[in-house]
Amino acid sequence: MQEALQRIDWAKSELLPVIVQDVANNEVLMMAYMDKEALELSLSSKIAHYFSRSKQRIWKKGESSGHIQKIHSFHIDCDNDTLLIKVTQEGVACHTGRRSCFFTELESGEVTSAVEVDTQASYGVIDTLYHTIQERKNADPKTSWTAKLFAKGENTILKKVVEEAGEYCFAHKDNDDAEMVYEAADLTYHMLVALASKNIAPDRIKQELARRFDMSGIAEKNARKD
Repeated sequence: MQEALQRIDWAKSELLPVIVQDVANNEVLMMAYMDKEALELSLSSKIAHYFSRSKQRIWKKGESSGHIQKIHSFHIDCDNDTLLIKVTQEGVACHTGRRSCFFTELESGEVTSAVEVDTQASYGVIDTLYHTIQERKNADPKTSWTAKLFAKGENTILKKVVEEAGEYCFAHKDNDDAEMVYEAADLTYHMLVALASKNIAPDRIKQELARRFDMSGIAEKNARKD
């Protein structure tokens, strides 16, 4: 395994681009990245592991959905800086529920394949909403509120976060349960828009919260001051 790892030109980048093909028909399913640890896990388990730039961690493909990729072969390109793997795809490759991540024609914007799997139950509503927000970044601002926020820029996005936080506080002070839920949902959406503008996935918030489980709130606050 070490010999295989050493064939990669890691001096160019710590992240290795990986093209993923279906072993049965050579359909390109997706493109992702591996660092050394992810490649080592993939080589040893023959199950695809990648490094997520938005989550800032290694993730096993299908860890939430069960749509894993069983690897049949690894091929390095002539420059030793790009990998091609051929896999058997369990379920679908794309988080949208489509077979492949490449389903939009660039020039026309036409969607060329249908959703095969409802992924919301697998990924959860927060992750699904975040991915939807990312997809809407380049939509028509005339028809998409999300696209309109991105088109107006950072100040508008942050103003909406502050506005929705204030509206939640008023609902809280009024002790209105239904309004609190409504405003909390609005605040969550606009926070996700702000995070998406910086390409910070909700998974990183979960990681930070998990890190704090074994630390008291007072200790965590004090650690920030050091």
